Amino acid sequence: MTTVHFIHNHTNISEKSINNTLQLLSEDCTIPFISRYRKDMTGNLDETQIEHISKLNKQFEEIVKRKESILKSIEEQNALSPELKQKIEDSFDIQELEDLYLPYKKRKKTKADSAKEKGLEPLAKIIMSQKNNDIQFLAAQYINDQVANEGDALQGARDIMAEWINENMYVRKNLRRLFQRKATISSKVVKSKKDEEGAQKFSQYFEWEESLNRTPSHRLLAMLRAESEGFVKTNIEIDKEEAIEFIENAIIKSNNESSAQISLAIKDGYKRLLEPAISNEALQEAKEKADKKAIEIFAENLSQLLFAPPLGEKRILAIDPGYKSGCKIVCLDEKGDLLHNETIYPHAPQNESGMAMKKIRSMVNAYNIEAISIGNGTASRETEFFIKKIAFDKPLQVFVVSEAGASVYSASKIARDEFPSYDVTVRGAVSIGRRLSDPLAELVKIDPKSIGVGQYQHDVDQTLLKNELDSTVMKCVNSVGINLNTASKSLLSYVSGIGEKMAENIVNYRAENGAFEDRKQLKKVPRLGEKAFQQAAAFVRISNAKNPLDNSAVHPEAYGIVEKMAKDLGIKTLELIANKEKVAQINPENYLTPEIGILGIKDILKELEKPGLDPRKAAKVFEFDPTVKSIKDLKIGMILPGIVNNITAFGCFVDLGIKESGLVHISQLKDGFVSDVSEVVKLHQHVQVKVTDVDEVRKRVQLSMIL
Repeated sequence: MTTVHFIHNHTNISEKSINNTLQLLSEDCTIPFISRYRKDMTGNLDETQIEHISKLNKQFEEIVKRKESILKSIEEQNALSPELKQKIEDSFDIQELEDLYLPYKKRKKTKADSAKEKGLEPLAKIIMSQKNNDIQFLAAQYINDQVANEGDALQGARDIMAEWINENMYVRKNLRRLFQRKATISSKVVKSKKDEEGAQKFSQYFEWEESLNRTPSHRLLAMLRAESEGFVKTNIEIDKEEAIEFIENAIIKSNNESSAQISLAIKDGYKRLLEPAISNEALQEAKEKADKKAIEIFAENLSQLLFAPPLGEKRILAIDPGYKSGCKIVCLDEKGDLLHNETIYPHAPQNESGMAMKKIRSMVNAYNIEAISIGNGTASRETEFFIKKIAFDKPLQVFVVSEAGASVYSASKIARDEFPSYDVTVRGAVSIGRRLSDPLAELVKIDPKSIGVGQYQHDVDQTLLKNELDSTVMKCVNSVGINLNTASKSLLSYVSGIGEKMAENIVNYRAENGAFEDRKQLKKVPRLGEKAFQQAAAFVRISNAKNPLDNSAVHPEAYGIVEKMAKDLGIKTLELIANKEKVAQINPENYLTPEIGILGIKDILKELEKPGLDPRKAAKVFEFDPTVKSIKDLKIGMILPGIVNNITAFGCFVDLGIKESGLVHISQLKDGFVSDVSEVVKLHQHVQVKVTDVDEVRKRVQLSMIL
């Protein structure tokens, strides 16, 4: 089987599309570049499909490597028969390969190994043939200085048979199916830990049992976390009698003394070897599925967060609110550069609200502030009320933004490099302001796990999580496009074909030579060659560039086509851009080239209609209910406005403008069955919710969107 056939069998994507995609990936083309600028080669595959092909290609390569390793190991043991070799070469199922390898795997000395050393393997073979009915007489023939009596001989033979049964591929394969269909997972409290601090959050799992294949991802991860913290013990099992009956039906073909010995070996082999191994496999498989689901939710949440509406290039006054330590204020210009910072104390214990109002008014006027950004942490609502009391000379938009991860950023190397002369409080306030003007540009500086939109992110496979989140950030950055002359090193590093080191080179080149005047100038950046330029050029924008196409998503390789279109229409290229009427006159069939087909030309025409269009919506001011300032103000039945601030597999959390976010369970999202929370709500969505339960002691709020 070839890589292409393997991927085709798993995806049903045409072999031509797979082959061309693999070729592009082998040429170091990035997924964003392939999906956007090589549609004619791939057959219009999207990023998800291309990423799937890439993952399956790696999976195929891993299987091939494993097969080579297995074949080499068995060959070194002089045990590789032509039949076994053929079976291994024909298999592309990793579990089947491991089953084939199991009898030859290096391991600690087993009971069967000891029995074989005592010369009992021939006895086990005779019993397994099920033709002998005088077992005691037969066993007596194997008594020696290591085997004391018939009982010892039969025990050794059973140990050997138990191992053979454990290595039986048919038995293992069908036991797996039984576990997949019928396994239950149960958890019981560790009594000595029941009353320890932190135990109560897992009280649901002190006595719990359910079908493993119906266990939601979040519940499985919660149980496994409870176990890892020592509060419960989990167990995976199927009906023991059903399992043994199946194995007996598969192995025993007679009814004599031999079959009785085999039955004993089956019971021992199941309890000691098969059940622990297959139940562990079943748990690992369920954990992998749970990880995948949790990572998918995290990636989707991250994508929505990065696509949060930007306010754009505005002068912003940002506030990191606080009580005793005061509110840290920073003033930022249109590019997000720091103009001024100071601290005010409008709240208790200082209560210097009059002086604070004067300072805010003065800063707004002095720095021509256009909007105010307030972090949603401690003292956020009080600060918002305070700001709205101020009589400004002009109307100002006031936004409350999530400050999740701002403290992580403020203590990071990125922040220290950006603001070496300022402390963490100033850096945190700057981040709060910048994430209003451009959430994407600011949030890429923070480890996604610190942003607070995941679920059990520390419990899932960390390598898979990192890869998926990095891929998500790259998709978002390249979907939006970035300003080459203002983008930070962090933002540049996610551009197709760039990476961290090249991003640093671009920033250094920009510092030494001034702003880029056109895309071609990128080639002058040290170590940025033709391939990197090909991958990156169309994802960066240069406003007011010499060539107007440099501020669009049209790839430089297609500039000649656009110039020909303009020439054929008797106008200049600049006159064609954003000219819907002229673009509509163009017949795409007239501009096909060997490199760019009909799909590519149609994309160019779409871009010419709306060049550099940001797919994100504009930021909107949101008003919380002014009467609700803490959980004590909530009453059952209240209808309140809120903002979705996290999405999980079991529902979404809604910010009501107080410290505690409320949970809308999946069953309360809308009338009728909901299978996927993300189909009903999105991060930052403005919603109306009804308060259904308030637990002040546990700080929990239950909400419903069914009003």
